[in-house]
Amino acid sequence: MAELVYRPVIGAALTMFKALDLKIDTQGSENIPRTGGAVLVSNHISYLDFIFTGLGALPQKRLVRFMAKESVFRHKISGPLMRGMKHIPVDRKQGEAAYAHALDSLRSGEIVGVFPEATISESFTLKSFKSGAARLAQEAGVPLIPMALWGTQRLWTKGRPRNFKRSHIPVTIRVGEPVEAPADQYAGAITRRLRERVQELLEAAQRAYPVRPRDAADTWWVPAHLGGTAPTAAEVREAH
Repeated sequence: MAELVYRPVIGAALTMFKALDLKIDTQGSENIPRTGGAVLVSNHISYLDFIFTGLGALPQKRLVRFMAKESVFRHKISGPLMRGMKHIPVDRKQGEAAYAHALDSLRSGEIVGVFPEATISESFTLKSFKSGAARLAQEAGVPLIPMALWGTQRLWTKGRPRNFKRSHIPVTIRVGEPVEAPADQYAGAITRRLRERVQELLEAAQRAYPVRPRDAADTWWVPAHLGGTAPTAAEVREAH
């Protein structure tokens, strides 16, 4: 079936990024298979991460079907778009249906996008990973593709106002080599290996990031362990 919704949405996103003069640096897209199923796994630091994760697959001419919370599909504007792009609704109380839907997509040769931290990391460091991505890859017999994003938190993240001004923000995208998910291995061990790969890619993206905070008021987007003023993971847990 023709992608009547997805491609125009991509076009609109690229037009918006051009208007904002974002400096998008993508490396490693060749690690995404040109054909066949795969689970694309990324860190999660911004409300816009699904767009940038999808951008990482575009050089290989692949469209990503994201698993996203069901409330997004009920929204009068985003709902028809999400359904038209064949994304996968996740009802936290009935996760089996979303899992089965994702498995069908993978077996039919689609790329499914997953944020295994489940929610945005307010410390901008990696949280623990849920094992669903590894289990999907095992059951479908497809690879896991690790990815890391950096800079997206400066556009729109939890607890901060959106910044859709023309502020030339760099966004760094790093895609790693596939992580195999053999059916005879423990999903927890695969998940730990996957998280280590995403951590390596995140550190590489941070090292490659071309700008530093302008002043003391601009250090909010840098993790505490890198000298910034973002809350630590422990502080985030205490606040909730």
